[in-house]
Amino acid sequence: MAYHPQHVAELSEGELLARIFPRLGAGKALLGPGDDAAMLAAPDGRTVISIDTLVQDQDFRLQWPGGYRTTGFDVGWKCAAQNLSDINAMGAVATSLVVSLTLPGDTRITWVEGLADGLSAALRALGAEQCTVAGGDLGRGQSLVVTAAVTGDLQGRAPVLRSGARPGDTLAVCGALGHAAAGLALLDSGADYAAMGGWERSLAASQSRPCPPLAAGPAAAVAGAHAMMDISDGLVRDAGRLALTSGVGVDLDPQALLREAEQLTEAAKGMGANAVDWVLGGGEDHGLLAVFGHGTELPRGFRRIGVVTDAKGSGAGTVTVRGRKSPPVGWDHFAG
Repeated sequence: MAYHPQHVAELSEGELLARIFPRLGAGKALLGPGDDAAMLAAPDGRTVISIDTLVQDQDFRLQWPGGYRTTGFDVGWKCAAQNLSDINAMGAVATSLVVSLTLPGDTRITWVEGLADGLSAALRALGAEQCTVAGGDLGRGQSLVVTAAVTGDLQGRAPVLRSGARPGDTLAVCGALGHAAAGLALLDSGADYAAMGGWERSLAASQSRPCPPLAAGPAAAVAGAHAMMDISDGLVRDAGRLALTSGVGVDLDPQALLREAEQLTEAAKGMGANAVDWVLGGGEDHGLLAVFGHGTELPRGFRRIGVVTDAKGSGAGTVTVRGRKSPPVGWDHFAG
């Protein structure tokens, strides 16, 4: 009977890479995986670059209380999505990913293959087909860690920074707000995943496989966005970061917040939560926060969420909701 290895400890590094590379596609790198480093074209003459990490039991769980099991596909998708979103927030187009995997020896080989499949699927589904997985690294450790660095092409445009917001500007968002936070609360609630209906599973998928609006970043740059950033840690926390960097304040529109929360009301009632809290504090949808000049026609998909204010009264970085200071909600890796 033929022997079929099940766990990564049963393969050599080369044998595991041989399982991964064919699932990533050939890509458009001038020199892809196989050498000590990849080689990429830089037609703009500039490259934007970002890096992010997913750590088991910190950024994802393999097993949720209600029975859902996080697949390698989920983690691969999420890894791609959050990194692509950072490039999007600069107004650039992603060109390459390099991925570092730390794997316990008992990790199933199929889980790692699924991760490679999730990376590739996310690139296609999110509209980043031009981005290639150019290489990476494998290592053994006590827990699963997935780190990816992504590069991007500005295509001749100036990068859109966090520092350009001006008093009187319009604050706008694109993409979902609060859906991933609702999905996290649902998965963490202990509700039986097998018994969940369509809308519940959709929210869970928002947490495990977010869909950032990748076409929105370049579109906002072309439309003249003054400032922009990825909403990864929550609307309030990230709007505060943008405001602080720009030396301004931000005032959110409560009616706009209620409109954003409408789709989450049923889920919030079922869990005894407030849907607006998810909108204000949830960030893993990786929506886009952008600032446009007053009267500028917003690009497709953007919704007005508030206005940029003068910081003289409240101080730079202050986020208010109709003039009242917002609680400091959102994610902080090192907060007690």
